[in-house]
Amino acid sequence: MSHNLFSSVAAWYAIGFLGQLTFGSRFFVQWIASERARRVIIPKMFWYLSLLGGVALFTYAVHRRDPVFALGQGLGLIVYVRNLVLHRPPQPALS
Repeated sequence: MSHNLFSSVAAWYAIGFLGQLTFGSRFFVQWIASERARRVIIPKMFWYLSLLGGVALFTYAVHRRDPVFALGQGLGLIVYVRNLVLHRPPQPALS
């Protein structure tokens, strides 16, 4: 039983840490893209990393039963999805 419990706890910590690492890595992506462009830009990958890390952290927060953390991450997911939608190229108008 304790081995199963440890594996479960370790797996949840892994989800939390990987989510945090993924979420944090988005800043390096943005920084590198801005340096290359010589102006401030937010590349599409920034939003994908935000979404992936946010989903992992939201899942971790729900598992931990932390409503503050879950609400913050959950609301952020809406922003990340919306920005990915805005990044799509415009669809040609049907005539």
